[in-house]
Order: sequence, then structure tokens, then C-alpha cells
Amino acid sequence: MKNYDVIILGGGASGSMVAMTTKLKSVAIIDQDNRLAKKLLATGNGRCNLTNIGTNSLFYNQDISKYLNVFNAQDSIKFFENIGLCVYSDDEGRVYPISNSAKSVTDVISNKVAKQNTDVYLEHKILSVKKCTEGFCVKCDKQEFICKKLVVAMGGNQAEQIIKDFNIKAKPFVPSLVALKTESTRALANTKVSNVQVVLNYNGRQYAQTGEVLFKDSGLSGIAIFNLSTILARHNDFNADIYIDLMPNVTLDELVKILSKRQALNVTINKFFEGMFANPIAYEILNRCKLDEKKSSITLNIHQIQQMASHIKHLNFKVKGCYDNNQVYSGGVKLDSLTDRLESKTTQNLYFCGEVCDVDGECGGYNLQWAWTSGKIVGEIL
Repeated sequence: MKNYDVIILGGGASGSMVAMTTKLKSVAIIDQDNRLAKKLLATGNGRCNLTNIGTNSLFYNQDISKYLNVFNAQDSIKFFENIGLCVYSDDEGRVYPISNSAKSVTDVISNKVAKQNTDVYLEHKILSVKKCTEGFCVKCDKQEFICKKLVVAMGGNQAEQIIKDFNIKAKPFVPSLVALKTESTRALANTKVSNVQVVLNYNGRQYAQTGEVLFKDSGLSGIAIFNLSTILARHNDFNADIYIDLMPNVTLDELVKILSKRQALNVTINKFFEGMFANPIAYEILNRCKLDEKKSSITLNIHQIQQMASHIKHLNFKVKGCYDNNQVYSGGVKLDSLTDRLESKTTQNLYFCGEVCDVDGECGGYNLQWAWTSGKIVGEIL
């Protein structure tokens, strides 16, 4: 049985940050993946969106200012530069490695963890965690461990049993930053629209995002959709209405005038939107209007043009659920059950950081910033 001062359950972003910043010498990471910080390889479309220079509490489900005041986006940038990573930021404040490869991030993390002389146990499945005389007993499928201090930095719902066993107050884990299921959109599948406004109608309120949308066989994806999914995830309710404004920069009246002028093209209605929208979008609008596509555009009356304009400004869908390819989870350990240093108020020497905490943010580097912030806070106190 291996004995350590501290064991970190989870070698992702937050767990790695704990290992990189703790001053304790007897430290171990236990992770079920086959490499350290493996999930980072899939973030930012493989580029790893480290943080966002505009990070503040407005991008999260709750006010985390007191934590960001300890370690913010600029601190994260400085930290990674100090361990060898070169970074840049784009026009939206998103920070990436100059290599545009997430592997650069995992490489510097692995190097730093190795310099800390941290023992890393990969491909170890955690079976149970219990309080014992020496501190905590961790049983894995391959071996058992004992430690004085325990850090739970496991992703999402992987820590549900530990949270339950130690009677820690928590909200249910719900998929967030996730594609939304709707009625069939097969005719639109794999079509992308950019610079559109997406509006979510939920519980009598409207939430809007501007960006891109990717249509799936039976659903909607893309950054705008992911960000709106956080609203539904935080309420644990994926039943809502959503609509897309394909031309948010023009008013409905202006659009009616634009479409009226297009009548002069004198083409068949099935070609009315050529040069304006991709074919799948055009066909979707025409199908919703139930027009005779073989007729000439000259035959369109003002009511039909207004109807087309309405669908362009309000292409609506009924949300019926979410997919399972979520980027993060909403829910987790409630912050009011932890001290300002993220230690359990009821179990001494038990810490939580990263996604296991009830903190979730929008796309753009905000969730990784919470991982760095919370990991640094725990690492410094150990």
C-alpha cells in the first residue's frame, strides 16, 4: 500500500495545477486515462483554449470573483509562460498556444509535474474512498493508497459516489456546453450558418447569442447553441423553444423590401434564394412557407413575401433534450459547503477543485480558467 502526504484524484486541468503548485514533496496523481491532462487535447478544436483575457463572473453560473481575485486569466498566462508555453490571444480574448496545438499544453504540464517529483498513476480506476486513521484510504482496481490530504479533481460526474459517501452538499451533474436535440432537421444536416442570432425562449424569458450554428440530423450545434445550453443545464430542463434569426442586421420591414425587389429576378420560386442562402436553408424556408416552387417569383404576393421574411427572422425549433457529447457538466459540489480555500467544511483535509465544483461557464476558455484558478488555490494551501 502506497502512502502519500496528498493524493490528487484526477489528472486533468485542475488536478495537474494542484500538482504543479503544491509545496508538498510526497504527492501522487491517480487518473483513469492513459496520459496526464488527456482531455485538454480535445479542447478548443484541438488547439486548447487556455483562458480568456476578459474573464469575469458574468461568464459563469455564479459570482466567483473572490476566487478569480486570487488567480485570474493574466496569472494563468504568466504561469504557463513561466513553464515554457508561448501563447497568443485572438480578437475575442481567447488564449491559445502559439503552436495552435493542445499537445504543447499537455507537454509543458507533464514536464512541470515531473519536475515536482509527483508520482503519476495512470489507467487506475478508483473503486472507493474512505476516511481512515491515517487520513484517507483510496482503493483502485490495481492497488491501494493512503494519504493525509485528499484532493478530488475528477471531471464531472465521476466523483458522484465520493460526494455522496462524504455527505457533501451538491447539485446534480447535468451535461452543459452541449448540442441540443430538436425535431428532425435531416434536410439541414451538416449545414452551417454564421453571424446569426439565436434566441432561447425558456420559462418566460429570452436569452440571445450571436455566432454560428451547425445543423445535425435531429438537432443544433455550434458555439451559440453550446452557450445557450448552459441555461437549460443549470435548470436541469431541456424542454424549450429556440429560433434563429438568419439576418439579424436587418429589420423585418427592411427584409420584406429586400425580398420584394428580388421578385424582379423572375426566376422559379425554388431558385428565389440562390445567391442569398445555401440550398438547404433556402429549401427549409420555402417548405415552411408551403409555396409552389415551380411558379415564377413574379407570382408571389405581399403576404407570401412577409411569410418568407418571418421565417428568415424567426426560424423556430422545439428543443427536446441534449446530446451526450457535452464539453462540461453543470452542477457539482456547492461552493457554500467549502471554505474559501475549497476545503470541505465538514471533512478536514478534503478538497475539491475544477469541474467537480458547481461552477460552469460559457465557451471561450472560461471553464479552463476555473480549473486553473481552483487548482492553484488548493495547490497553494497544501
